[in-house]
Amino acid sequence: MIKLTRLNQSEVVINAEMIEFVEAIPDTIISLVSGKKIMVAESVDVVVDRVVEYKRSCNQPLFSGA
Repeated sequence: MIKLTRLNQSEVVINAEMIEFVEAIPDTIISLVSGKKIMVAESVDVVVDRVVEYKRSCNQPLFSGA
């Protein structure tokens, strides 16, 4: 789980395992595998850093696949 900030300054905790992709258009939008989209104040780079930190804390490989 990663803690981020919505644009209204409220905190939101997101399951990092459910993130499909993150984009900046211009605000940062996180798309989940469920189809839900969450707009956050943090930059794409910060979101990526938090996901990497989370993955490391779980002692899992950073990326799966080929």
